[in-house]
Amino acid sequence: MSMNIFGAEATEEKAENARLSSFVGALALGDLVKSTLGPKGMNKILQSASSGEINVTNDGATILKAIQLDNAAAKILVNISKVQDDEVGDGTTSVCVLAAELLREAEKLIAQKIHPQTIVEGYRLASAAALKALEKAAVDHRQDPAQFRKDLFNIARTTLSSKVLSQDKEHFSNLAVDAVLRLRGSTDLEHIQIIKKVGGKLEDSYLDEGFILDKSIGVNCPKRLENAKILIANTSMDTDKIKIFGARVKVDGTGKLAELERAEREKMKAKVDAIASHGINVFVNRQLIYNYPESLLAERGILTIEHADFEGVERLSLVTGGEIASTFDRPDLVTLGRCELIEEIMIGEDKLIKFSGVAAGEACTVVLRGSTNQMLDEAERSLHDALSVLSQTVKETRVVLGGGCSEMLMSCAVEEEARRTEGKRAIAAEAFSRALRQIPTILADNAGYDSSDLVSRLRAAHYEGKNDAGLDMYEGQIGSMVKLGVTESYKLKRQVVLSATEAAEMILRVDDILRATPRRREAV
Repeated sequence: MSMNIFGAEATEEKAENARLSSFVGALALGDLVKSTLGPKGMNKILQSASSGEINVTNDGATILKAIQLDNAAAKILVNISKVQDDEVGDGTTSVCVLAAELLREAEKLIAQKIHPQTIVEGYRLASAAALKALEKAAVDHRQDPAQFRKDLFNIARTTLSSKVLSQDKEHFSNLAVDAVLRLRGSTDLEHIQIIKKVGGKLEDSYLDEGFILDKSIGVNCPKRLENAKILIANTSMDTDKIKIFGARVKVDGTGKLAELERAEREKMKAKVDAIASHGINVFVNRQLIYNYPESLLAERGILTIEHADFEGVERLSLVTGGEIASTFDRPDLVTLGRCELIEEIMIGEDKLIKFSGVAAGEACTVVLRGSTNQMLDEAERSLHDALSVLSQTVKETRVVLGGGCSEMLMSCAVEEEARRTEGKRAIAAEAFSRALRQIPTILADNAGYDSSDLVSRLRAAHYEGKNDAGLDMYEGQIGSMVKLGVTESYKLKRQVVLSATEAAEMILRVDDILRATPRRREAV
């Protein structure tokens, strides 16, 4: 006898219904993003319902973040995609597609009356065998700087091949490698600033050593200054009016009003004197600097930069080594920022400020040019993915081959493991192998090639011992990934397999979905 123990509008889905609901949601999400996979992947247009703003992208994480979902299993795939983006920076589509394919295979096994726990055991066995084969295939050129730089260049080129920057991938790969090698092993991408300026074409983009601030130098200040000592501040430099809402000051004559104004000016003059006492020649403020304090600072030969937004001030503090100050009573406790040269530069028709020879020598700025804002936004996302993968590869220096080569290698290793395994777990391991083979299949389908023919030839090549065989997406045939330079980060591939397997396991274990009663909004 079943009895409802839940609230009025709470719902419950049990056993097969819960599992079916989970599978349907996850598979629908996988099918949504799989057409964006690979160098011949398609774009999606994301349009905001409220503002009408448009994004054109083929980045898995961006697409999944933008869509509103009601299905619990689909939300789990979105979460693993976000984790992949945070952890490695790329592979967001691959991880979602692989998890969906694992669940597609699991659905067939459940239809054959194989218990979900048996499937989970088989998947774990297969995952371990796949990761072991991937680790064995990984190569490390850490000791050879020239070869390691070539690996980084190939990784950047492979990452950018599936992005909007694919036409100029050689140019942007060099740019990304130069920027990451300046970090000297750090993974802190805060030192690499990206500035977007509409105009020109994508290949006009360049890497500039130093830091560029998208602001202008104050009136009556020199446009070029050497050996800068910089005070970075977040303080009000308007006339110090009473900052209490609703406060009023009553005066009985214009003389008293003039006295008040004079007192305000004296107070501001004292503040400027306190700022100048730090022995600086550059003052950068997050807030506005009004005309009077600006003229006082200019008289003292101090270059002023106002309204440097919060991100600009934070980044400037990071790269020049200065602290952000808000009070100026104790100059001895304030750390000043330093740089060798500050100058005004032109990019297109805009004036910007360039800080050269900053304390953080690894700081640099990438200036992106392009025809539209949508193009620049997508170029920034693409470049960020490449920079993230490269910065992780500088720490975990092993690399593997791309173009479906690693997936086929892992698939063959899992099949070998399945042959040695007894019981129903072997069937689950074979299903895992088929799911891995779906990655090269989707790559070929997206390029318009005959995936059945290509993938079967690729599989045969691997069984013949050609461990570097992969899909040549430009010729539509099997090629050597070593010769073509199609290289990917070992950490990225490993994270894709781990995350997809864990997500598939988690969804497979679901046998009940409980939805709480919707919260009622009381009428006002």
